[in-house]
Amino acid sequence: MTKRVRDVQYTLWPLREVWIKEELEKLESHEGVAVKALLDSGATDLFIDTAFAKEKGFKMEKLKNPLLV
Repeated sequence: MTKRVRDVQYTLWPLREVWIKEELEKLESHEGVAVKALLDSGATDLFIDTAFAKEKGFKMEKLKNPLLV
């Protein structure tokens, strides 16, 4: 069963998922990109799929100190 409340969609059965509509902003151009995002209350940092970021034109930079995922 899936219910929709405003821009939040959640699934009660069989999985417990919460999806939200969000807008990301490119830092260099301030261009907005609308996305559907899975809310993960167990995440300890912010993550984005590399292929998605490249497809949408986000500037990618290597970190001086890479994060272990």
